[in-house]
Order: sequence, then structure tokens, then C-alpha cells
Amino acid sequence: MKYFEDKKTDIFFITLNKSDKDFSPSTLYEDYAMNERLFHWQTQSRISEQTSTAQRYINHKKTGNRIALFVREYKEENNYTASFVFLGEAEYVRHEGSKPMSIIWRLKEDMPAALVPVANKVIV
Repeated sequence: MKYFEDKKTDIFFITLNKSDKDFSPSTLYEDYAMNERLFHWQTQSRISEQTSTAQRYINHKKTGNRIALFVREYKEENNYTASFVFLGEAEYVRHEGSKPMSIIWRLKEDMPAALVPVANKVIV
């Protein structure tokens, strides 16, 4: 994730299927699509509701900040770094937990239909 203060924009780069060899136990976040419009995302393990970062996410509409989500299925594909797909801008819906926080985002546009089963860990 990257925050561009001058653009008032948070960009999230999300890898959906994380392997133990590429990610440490503290970075195996639960990130997945709930449906075409709702996305469950976990913050870094040090983020609690009281932090300025969490408050920026929660209050982004009031402060004029934008949230943009990019996803990829795996870190690598065919021994190359995998590319990300832009899901679009998202808006805060709700959160729970702390360190990490689980946040539900609502996409402004439906995610591409072919990506929904890949991004949704519940669909078989």
C-alpha cells in the first residue's frame, strides 16, 4: 500500500493467494472479494483504530481522500512477477478487529466478472 499525500490517495496492492515462502506469518492477511462490489481487506498488523492511518481510511470520504484497489492472484506467474488488475476506487463500509483491522470496502464499479471467483475464496 502507498499513500500519496499530495493526491490524497491511498493505493492498495493486494495479492490474493499468499504462499508461506513469499509472505511471513504476520503478512498473511485475509484479503478477498465478498461479492462483485464488497471487498474484505486486512491492514498491516500494527494498525489499530486509533492510528492516523486507520482514521484516514475510516474517514476518507469526509476528508476527500480516495482509496484505489489493485489485485493480483499470485505474486508470480510462470516465473515472472504477476501484474495487478485495477478494481477501481472504493469506499469504506465498516471495520472490526485491531492489529490488524479487517475493513470492508465497497467498490464504485463491479469487479470484472472473471475475477470474482478468483478473488472470492468462498466460491468453488
